[in-house]
Amino acid sequence: MHTAQHIVRTARAAALAAAVMGLAACAGMTQQEKSTAIGAGVGAIGGSILTGGSTAGTLGGAAVGGVIGHEVNKK
Repeated sequence: MHTAQHIVRTARAAALAAAVMGLAACAGMTQQEKSTAIGAGVGAIGGSILTGGSTAGTLGGAAVGGVIGHEVNKK
């Protein structure tokens, strides 16, 4: 892997993590909404890493992670 690609991938992951943390910190969100946001963020990072930073992999990971996060804390 080229160093430039590694830097771009790391920057994307850091930006996604920051966005997820920002969403998770919202006081008005229910626990289920927080879990959904965290799941989407983690899924996006995982999808991006597994597919070499592809947009489709990132979005697919976010979708799957969001669904899993939503279902985890369902009553």
